[in-house]
Amino acid sequence: MSGSSAVSGAAPCRFAHYFVICGIDTETGLEPDELAGENFEQSPLRRTFKSKVLAHYPENVEWNPFDQDAVNMLCMPKGLSFRTQADPREPQFHSFIITKEDGSRTYGFVHTFYEEVTSAQICSAMQTLYQMHNAEHGSANAPSSSSSSSSSMDSLASSLDEADSPASSSRGAGGYDSSRDTLYVSKALCLITPMPFMHACRRFLSQLHRAVTGTTAPPLPLESYVHNILYEVPLPAPGRSLKFHGVYEPIVCQRPGLGELPLADFPLGEAFNLLGVENLVQVFTCTLLEMQILLYSQDYQRLMTVAEGITTLLFPFQWQHVYVPILPASLLHFLDAPVPYLMGLQSKEGTDRSKLELPQEANLCFVDIDNHYIELPEDFPQFPNKTEFIQELSEVLLSFGLSANTGAPPRTRSSPGSTPSTPGRERKAVALRELEDDGRNGNLAGEELAVLELLQGNATLERLQALTKRTGVTVARVEALRAGVKCQGTEGQGGRTAAEEDELKNAKLNVQLREVFASRFTTMFADFEAFVIQSAPDLESWLTNREQMHNFDKASFLSDQPEPYLPFLSHFIETQMFATFIDNKIMSQWEEKEPLLRVFDARIDKARLYNVRAPNLRSSSYQRCSILKESAQTIEQRLMKIDHTAIHPHLLDMKIGQGKYEQGFFPKLQADVLNTGPTNNKWSHRTATAQRRKDRHRQQTEHLTLDNDLKEKYMQEARSLGKSLRQPKLSDLSPAVIAQTNWKFVEGLLKECRMKTKRMLVAKMGREAVELGHSEANITGLEENTLIASLCDLLERIWSHGLQVKQGKSALWSHLLHYQAREERLEQQQAESPVPHVPERRKSESCIALPTLRVSCIQDMRHIQMMSEIKTDVGRARAWIRLSLEKKLLSQHLKQLLSRQVLTKKLYKRYAFLRCEEEKEQFLFHLLSLNAVDYFCFTSVFTTIMIPYRVVIIPIKKLSNAMTTSNPWVCVSGELGDSGIMQIPKNVLEMTFDSAFRPHTHISAIFKCQNLGKLTTVQLGHDNAGLLAKWLVDCVMVRNEITGHTYRFPCGRWLGKGVDDGSLERVLIGELVLPSTEEDSGRGCRTPPLQRSPSQIRRISITSLSGRGNKPTSAQIQEAIGEVVNTIVKHFHKPEKERGSLTVLLCGENSLVTALEQFFHHGFRSARLFQKTVFVWDFVEKAVAYMETADQMGDLQETTEPLGMTCQSLCRYVNAINSTSRSIGKDGKFQLLVCLGARDRLLPQWLPLLVECPVIQQMYEDTALLRDRTTVNALIGVLETLHDFPITLEASLVKGIDL
Repeated sequence: MSGSSAVSGAAPCRFAHYFVICGIDTETGLEPDELAGENFEQSPLRRTFKSKVLAHYPENVEWNPFDQDAVNMLCMPKGLSFRTQADPREPQFHSFIITKEDGSRTYGFVHTFYEEVTSAQICSAMQTLYQMHNAEHGSANAPSSSSSSSSSMDSLASSLDEADSPASSSRGAGGYDSSRDTLYVSKALCLITPMPFMHACRRFLSQLHRAVTGTTAPPLPLESYVHNILYEVPLPAPGRSLKFHGVYEPIVCQRPGLGELPLADFPLGEAFNLLGVENLVQVFTCTLLEMQILLYSQDYQRLMTVAEGITTLLFPFQWQHVYVPILPASLLHFLDAPVPYLMGLQSKEGTDRSKLELPQEANLCFVDIDNHYIELPEDFPQFPNKTEFIQELSEVLLSFGLSANTGAPPRTRSSPGSTPSTPGRERKAVALRELEDDGRNGNLAGEELAVLELLQGNATLERLQALTKRTGVTVARVEALRAGVKCQGTEGQGGRTAAEEDELKNAKLNVQLREVFASRFTTMFADFEAFVIQSAPDLESWLTNREQMHNFDKASFLSDQPEPYLPFLSHFIETQMFATFIDNKIMSQWEEKEPLLRVFDARIDKARLYNVRAPNLRSSSYQRCSILKESAQTIEQRLMKIDHTAIHPHLLDMKIGQGKYEQGFFPKLQADVLNTGPTNNKWSHRTATAQRRKDRHRQQTEHLTLDNDLKEKYMQEARSLGKSLRQPKLSDLSPAVIAQTNWKFVEGLLKECRMKTKRMLVAKMGREAVELGHSEANITGLEENTLIASLCDLLERIWSHGLQVKQGKSALWSHLLHYQAREERLEQQQAESPVPHVPERRKSESCIALPTLRVSCIQDMRHIQMMSEIKTDVGRARAWIRLSLEKKLLSQHLKQLLSRQVLTKKLYKRYAFLRCEEEKEQFLFHLLSLNAVDYFCFTSVFTTIMIPYRVVIIPIKKLSNAMTTSNPWVCVSGELGDSGIMQIPKNVLEMTFDSAFRPHTHISAIFKCQNLGKLTTVQLGHDNAGLLAKWLVDCVMVRNEITGHTYRFPCGRWLGKGVDDGSLERVLIGELVLPSTEEDSGRGCRTPPLQRSPSQIRRISITSLSGRGNKPTSAQIQEAIGEVVNTIVKHFHKPEKERGSLTVLLCGENSLVTALEQFFHHGFRSARLFQKTVFVWDFVEKAVAYMETADQMGDLQETTEPLGMTCQSLCRYVNAINSTSRSIGKDGKFQLLVCLGARDRLLPQWLPLLVECPVIQQMYEDTALLRDRTTVNALIGVLETLHDFPITLEASLVKGIDL
């Protein structure tokens, strides 16, 4: 969020709002700071003591009330620190930010220095503390009480304090002795401003400190300078620069114009230098995806620089969640917040990362600034065009003489350890190398400098370069190097001081780096407006219905993006920052545009005007930023030509003797002159009239629109999640406030759960949802994956809220492991004692042959634990969630997990979400609603794991038909592959009894193979051995033993020579069996069932149609063919990942083969008296035999060339099918011919040949459809529409066919 948004509502244009002094209160003396994690093991000089706000001027500013506790805490986050003359006492600078509940920001800039303690009372108190400390510890070093690292969250504070600075031991046993040592204590001078003019404030405060420590008194009393900056220095106007005066030197600052990127004064170059370009881009990506980001450094200013740097780069988006760049020690419980956050934590010298016990790490990006390394969450998507993006940023840094390659490579969370401790020598070498390569020391990296020297000293290259320059080509890398060197060589030119030069360089680098980021978003979201859904007539109705509305057509937007961008974009458009951005866009039609949006829209318009977009919208080619030079020039011109100079500091109307100078001590300032500003100031009048004008305008608009309070209330709710919990209050730390904050978190989590489950349902239910009045029917596999990943993240955050005992990185998996250990103990105890018999549920007819799968949370955990592919706890937790979701047991499992209340109480604090009974029930209920739809989110993601499948072959129920002496085999195929042929041993014949105690036999076997995905076909056959070689099979059941998905493959035909169509093997098409147990009766609505496979009734009715009364009419047959072809066309129009199985459409029930069989059976003389049944395949064979003999006799010579070719192709295909080694029957052969004909686009050409063949008159009635020319021509026309699509056949269909 930029500074500009912070002041948009504030009338005053004063540069600074408050001047504050913090330090030791000599009245109250030394107060230990319990909140900051007091550790009495440490020497007194190392302990933390409470600081106080000693003075602040003015008393209060009405538009920005002074928050004393927050300012004190952030000016001195560690409290007071003491030193003696033996310690280093360099002044320190840091900044901080206070975010108000409405999201507006105020900045603080703090100069901390050490001042001699003159109070004898405090010196003697310190002496006493030292004597007590020495007496307690004696000469022996007692072990530190907090050194045993407990797994409790409360150990976070102690682990931070534990390994304190080595300086404490080097001070020797004496420590502090008042007779010998001088005691110093920290004091802070702070400016609080509405905008982040960091450089100007830093220079002003350091000049103020110099005035105190200088040997001579400053030109004027210090009150004059403070009064001047508080009341007489205005904010620069947008697009203007301002000069004002410090104690010794003038200070210049500038503010970007309305069309430029908003003000950002924190040095981005330093942020890149601290982390390295790649690491920074990765942290930036985590921020965009709203993960939890924890910055870790000893230096407060580094925390601010990186936090502000990253949030600045988000333009045109804004961070919407908890933002605390400096987290005071007293607020460590904020790390427990179950929401996205960006926080900075101060590390103590020598503290190891591994000692840091964090409540939630599953979705955490941990940034160790001082050691230049980051830990990333698992499987998060990369930023689009990341490599080219990093390259462009590196070139910008290089052109300013900064090396782009500091920073250790990022680690993902899978690495269990933390930073390896570098041995001393190695660390020294690293430090030296960094010093050499460090742009902050004005060095080009050694290698780069060498390259430049080589290029400059080479005459040929010089000539080449001159030539390229004349032809208008530049050698980018050389130019960049040269600019880098030149940039450093011009220090002090044009009469500017080195500091001003440095400031200018920083400002130019800042703006160029930001432009590269902004340019990426301009390219990626150039067309976002086309997908914004403007559905409300006015602001009031939009705000009222905000939650029910879809504001952005996500599916269409994603379908328009280049493929490589999708993993990132599908996650990003689900974030709060993107939702807020779209909300602002919609609201801009009724009210003034939000500043960042205004700038962004202007850029998109400009890009359209110059048409810099690639002609092809979906192109993923990288477009570099084209306005780097202009943006840097604009800033340089502003800083060179000062637009406004503020009034000089002057003597104030003070009493004689006030403002007395005493070297080394900051004086007590005169409150009476500093609490009120001048009344005759020309720009204060200007602001007052402007303010009055603004007030009048606001009152008018209030009458026109709705009441402001109501609107604000709507806005808060409209921003959906947690604007209220976006910013925790820093000042009030009473237990009641902490409890209230936690309660807000609980409410926010519940609301988020409701929104997420609703979104998942609406997206998944597709057409049904649209009919019910929701918009956005289509969901891509990618979008579904994104939604499930965000559900996993939500569950992790819920499980880490209020957590007090954790093992590993994942809070949910940790809970599951505790639960598993407990349940397994109970199981052992029960195994030792006799258990009463529990009657089993009745099984449904279809599943009679399958033993019941045990449903338990532990069982699913064991499945996950057996998967060697998953290496981390976070990965296991996610896999377990996906498996439970696919099995429709997520809500049930979690209910089971939380039913062990003793365990929950042991693991969680009282305020935790999981211990709020009512919210927990509602949460489980929301998850239960996900059972209404079918997910394959486990099967489709873990494609390489081994899965046990149980295959059961069920014969038709007469016992005699069930027995076979031959050796059966099966081959199961799915979307991801097939199992290969598996022989089924004879001894697995099982017998079960149904509810009426009728016996049933079936063959059952379990085999393990790599995940097959959704199952599509089963090939079933036998080797025809022995006496009972004929076998009448009802169906084959196959069950995935991990997910419990059961597929039924209907058969209803004989397998055997000389019976039915003489087939020894059949390809069966599968259908998913819907569970029919009691617990599923509540699943009322669900996605439409998959296509069914051919049933035995269909088969029998086709093979002996003439003996039945239910023949389809010619009209029904033609309609069926039309519908089937339509379905296949629709199949190809779907995105590839959502198509499902084509085999079902070709060979299943109501498929192409079925429809054509019916067409060929119409009027077919199949069953003859006292003769065996004739099949359609017999007709095809006779027709082919006729064509071959005719061809040999030369009858076909007169026919046209293509017809002869077609004739040959039909004969070739039929002969190939007949000569296959597979024993597929006549119906199977016809099916194969249709599939191959459809694949190779030959069906429409073969039909006329069969129709023209004289054989047709013997085998078909005159009324047959096949003998009706117009009908056949119509059929040919319909089949030709399939020529536009690439039909591929499953391997199981065409196995063994040699064409």
